Amino acid sequence: MTDFLQFLKLLQRNKITLIVVPLITVIVCYFLVKKLPDSFESRGRIATGLVDKTDQVVTKAKDEQENQIARKFESLIQVVFLKRTLEQVSYRLILNDLKGIKDSTWREPVRELRDMSKADRAKAIAVITQKYKAREELFDWNPYENQLNKIIEDMHYDPASLREKLTIYRTGSSDYIDINYESDNPYLSAYVVNTLAEEFISLNSSRVVDNNRKTIDFLQNFMQQKMTALNERMNALRNYKIKNRVLNLNEQAKSIYGQMSDFETRREMSQKDIIAYGAAIKNIDNKFNPTDRKYFESALTEINQSIVANKIILKSLNERYIQNNFDSKLKFSIDSLKNKLGEQIALASDKYAYNPMALKQDLVTQKLTMEISLELAKNSVSSIQGELDRLNRKFDGLVPNEAKIQEFETGIDIASKEYIEALQRYNEASLEFSFPVYLKMIERALPGEVQASKKMVLVILSGIISLTFCVFVFFILFYLDKSIRYPAQLANATNMPVLGYLNLLGRESDISLSGMNSSDGKSIRLYKNLVRSIRYEIDNEINDPKIIAVTSLTYGVGKTSFVLALAWAFSKISKTVLIIDGNFGQPDISKLNPDATLFETFLNNQSSLEGISGQISILGNKGGDVSLLELNDEKLIGEKIKILKNQFDIILIETDSLAAMNKAKEWVTFSDRVVAVFSAGHTIAEDDQSKIQYLKNVGDKFSGWILTNTEDIPEQAGKLDKILEV
Repeated sequence: MTDFLQFLKLLQRNKITLIVVPLITVIVCYFLVKKLPDSFESRGRIATGLVDKTDQVVTKAKDEQENQIARKFESLIQVVFLKRTLEQVSYRLILNDLKGIKDSTWREPVRELRDMSKADRAKAIAVITQKYKAREELFDWNPYENQLNKIIEDMHYDPASLREKLTIYRTGSSDYIDINYESDNPYLSAYVVNTLAEEFISLNSSRVVDNNRKTIDFLQNFMQQKMTALNERMNALRNYKIKNRVLNLNEQAKSIYGQMSDFETRREMSQKDIIAYGAAIKNIDNKFNPTDRKYFESALTEINQSIVANKIILKSLNERYIQNNFDSKLKFSIDSLKNKLGEQIALASDKYAYNPMALKQDLVTQKLTMEISLELAKNSVSSIQGELDRLNRKFDGLVPNEAKIQEFETGIDIASKEYIEALQRYNEASLEFSFPVYLKMIERALPGEVQASKKMVLVILSGIISLTFCVFVFFILFYLDKSIRYPAQLANATNMPVLGYLNLLGRESDISLSGMNSSDGKSIRLYKNLVRSIRYEIDNEINDPKIIAVTSLTYGVGKTSFVLALAWAFSKISKTVLIIDGNFGQPDISKLNPDATLFETFLNNQSSLEGISGQISILGNKGGDVSLLELNDEKLIGEKIKILKNQFDIILIETDSLAAMNKAKEWVTFSDRVVAVFSAGHTIAEDDQSKIQYLKNVGDKFSGWILTNTEDIPEQAGKLDKILEV
């Protein structure tokens, strides 16, 4: 806050500059903008179809997010601002001027354009027309085209000049793009807007058509590739089936599997018959004794031979029947042969070849019949097993074909899906691109209306900008200014207390002892009050008598004035004061009081107090390049100062500055308190740090700083700043 107030005071000191500079700027700007032409603005509007999709009567409108639509609008607007688009407008404007078309030229031609002959104009028209149709730019490396480009720039038809006065934006969240152009001619503004809209729509339409054609061609080629791949896989499957004689693998597998199941069932039935017949025959044999059996077999030898022969034939027919998958024709032959065997067995039973006394004829007949059936069952098992082995081998041969065919069918399925997807995308693109949505200019620009004058705005802005610039310059100067002007700055810079400050006095002010009593100016009154405040602070530190040494960092900071004023202030409270001019290099007090007793005389005089008496007394010096201890030995000097201390309440010693460190230190040695004077407006240099450190090292003997020659610190009646400590 303190820095801000200081900055305000800096501005107050330079208020004339802050008034004069903006005033001059406003006057100059007024005369500069007075001759500016009026401005005319025209507006056109383009419908994009990005939001309003009513024209998309065939394809299904896609829902898009607002940010996606915004990006598309931004892309379209940037296309309008392209140099390629604006160059088309530049070509048409310059062609109008070259051809001299009535009602289409609104600016005075430049000298190069006026000086063109008919042949030159015809050549320029041909070149620019060719560039316009090809949408090419004028190349700077070509001297003639570079010359034409310079003419366009001089006429302010170039893309950069057009872009300066061109405004393109989307109208809210609508489907429209507005194009605004401002110029010094209402018809020129309308022409630029309409021409730019036409060129932009033409460029966008050609771009849409080219992109649609490239997309359709790509999708068509892609679809053909997928169809070719599908046909190749189908042909490979067909050739494999032909080569491996595969008609219908699934049906073949089902047929073979069914046959295998049927044969296995018949084999199980035959095996059951074998077991059953074998057990039955064994039971019958157990009922015969060997003698009966021998008699019976000898009587039926011939019939048995016939039966055995028929059994062999029946076995052969049964094998053929099984191998031919149980053919019905063979079944008929087998049944006929079985009937014949039955007749032969019956004939054997009719002959009375068996022991008449035995009643076992039926058992014999049953045994013969069962033996025939047993042989047929055994024969069937072997035949059925052989056929099952054949069918298993055939079924095993189908497995590799199944794997290969499944591989072909999987590839065909994938290729078919890819082809269908490609075909679908091609059909969708063809349908969509058959009815593209083009940009449309729904509102053409009319001759522009005159715009509100901006001259006064420019004049006001010039004043505001110049004022702001001045304030900024003063702020930079204030920020870079490291000089100390206020007590707080001095306290912060040195980390030491400040007893007070003294205002700057004019040259006409009299700071002598007599002048302090007689002068009554405003600055003198303030100076006196400030000195009294400092005197109060110093007087309360220790009791009288006391010796106060006054020093400084450099020369010319107002020590002499301060010492004289402080002596006057002490005398006002009935203190006897002695002023010793200890500054041998610059004895200003001695020069102001030439009749004063010299300090050198006092040191060597036996009657030391002669001539030194009164309310305020002064001891001057001869000056020269000497120091205190060079005048006499330290013991004598101490005794003499002790005498003075007994005589006076206050002894003020103006020492040399700390630039002559040893001279000031000698006086500080004999002092009770040290006060340092610093002049406002000065900075603390790097060399001053060692001097400040010395003052810190003296400890409590150092009372504080006195800031002299201050400005802009208002007079305070009865209330002065307190001691500023860190």
